[in-house]
Amino acid sequence: MKPILMFIMASCPYCQKATRYMEELMKETPRYKEIPLKVIDETLEPEIADRYDYYYVPTFYVDKEKVHEGAATKDDVRRVFEAAEEE
Repeated sequence: MKPILMFIMASCPYCQKATRYMEELMKETPRYKEIPLKVIDETLEPEIADRYDYYYVPTFYVDKEKVHEGAATKDDVRRVFEAAEEE
C-alpha cells in the first residue's frame, strides 16, 4: 500500500469534514486502516508544507503524487484510499 499524506488546517471546516469521512470509511472498510497515513497541519509544520505544491486544504498526496486538493466529498476521500491501494 502506498502512503497517504494529508495537509490540513485545524480551523478549516472542509478539513474537518474530510477527516470525518476518512473515519467513516475506515469503519466501513477496515482494510483502509492499514494504509500508512500522515496528517500535517500546515500552520504547525510550514517547513514541510512549503515543500509541496498545493493551494487549498485539505490536500491529499498518495506516494508523493497529488490526488485531491480542496473541499472533498466522501467519494473523493474514497478515491484517495483506493489510489493508495493500487499497486
